Amino acid sequence: MSISDTLAASRRQARTLPGSRWLWLTLPALLFFCAFWLLPFARLLQIGMQNDRTTQHSGYWTVISQPNYLFSLLNTVLLSLAVTLVTLVTLVIAAVVGCFLARQRFAGRGTLLALLTFPLAFPGVVVGFLVVMLAGRQGLLAQISMSLVHERWTLAYSLTGLFIGYLYFSLPRAIVTLVAASEKLDRSLEEAARSLGASQWRITWDVIVPGLQPALLSTGALCFATSMGAFGTAFTLGTNLAVLPLTIYGEFTNYANFATAAALSVVMGAVAWLALMLARRLAHKGAA
Repeated sequence: MSISDTLAASRRQARTLPGSRWLWLTLPALLFFCAFWLLPFARLLQIGMQNDRTTQHSGYWTVISQPNYLFSLLNTVLLSLAVTLVTLVTLVIAAVVGCFLARQRFAGRGTLLALLTFPLAFPGVVVGFLVVMLAGRQGLLAQISMSLVHERWTLAYSLTGLFIGYLYFSLPRAIVTLVAASEKLDRSLEEAARSLGASQWRITWDVIVPGLQPALLSTGALCFATSMGAFGTAFTLGTNLAVLPLTIYGEFTNYANFATAAALSVVMGAVAWLALMLARRLAHKGAA
C-alpha cells in the first residue's frame, strides 16, 4: 500500500470514529480550556458585578459612568489604532522584504531574518527601557539636542514615547507573519499573469496583494490586541500615562478596587476580541 493510500485510509477511519471516541479525545482540551480560561473568566465577570468601593455601584456601571475610566479606554484604543495603522503602512515595505526573504536563498538570509525579528526576544519592560535609553532625560536624543541647541528633548515619558515602544514591540510580529504568508503564495498565478503580459505592478496589485490580504488583516488585529494589553512597556515609561493597563494595575494594587479592575479587564478583553473577530471575518470575506 502506498503512502497516499495509507493517508486516505486514516482519514476514512477518522471520519467513522464513534461519538464517544471523539469525546474522549477532546476531553483533555476541554478540561484545560475550562480550568485555565473559562472558570477564571467567569470569576472575573462575577467580580466586576460587585460594588465599587468608592461609588457603591457595580464595577461595570462605574467604568461606563466615570470620565477618567472612559478617557483611559479611549486613549488606549486610539493609541493601539495608531500603532496598527502605522504598522500596516510600514508593512508596505515589510511585505516587499517578506516576499524577498521568502523566495530568495542567499548567504546570511537566516542572520538577516533573525535580526529583523530579534525584538521578539524582548519583554515589554526591556522595550520600554530601550525607549528610555533613546529618548529619555539621559538618552541619546537628549544628549544630541543638548549639544546642538542647549535643550534636552525627551519623548520617552509621554504618549509619543509609548507609541514608539508599542510600534517597536509590534513590528517584528508583523514581519514574521508576512514572511510566513509570502512563502505560501502560489507562484503559478504570478507566472500566468506574466505570460498574459501583465506588468510587475499589475501582478503585485492583482495577485500578491490579494494573496497577502488575510495575513495583513490578521497582522493588524494582532498589533491592535498586543498594544491594548502591553503593560510592561507602559509601566516602564511612566505611571502617569492614562492607558488602560496602568489604570487596571492602579485600581488593583493601589486601591484594592477589585470590582473596577475586573470590569476594566473585561472591557479591554472585549475590545481586543472584537478587533480579532472583525479581522477574521474580513479575511474570510476576502478569501471567498
